[in-house]
Amino acid sequence: MFKQDNVSVPVEEGEVYDVTIQDIARQGDGIARIEGFVVFVPNTSVGDEVQIKVERVLPKFAFASIVE
Repeated sequence: MFKQDNVSVPVEEGEVYDVTIQDIARQGDGIARIEGFVVFVPNTSVGDEVQIKVERVLPKFAFASIVE
């Protein structure tokens, strides 16, 4: 975990996490939450249990891909 702009971010680029997709964003990406922090995961549906790799971390959310 690291702090970015005094905001605690519980994910790290390049790390792998097991998540459940909880919602779908307007753009169609799945949304997972890690300690409340939003992670967008393309090509997923609500209820999917997937292993993801965090690709990019921003102050309020992150983007990840499914680990094949």
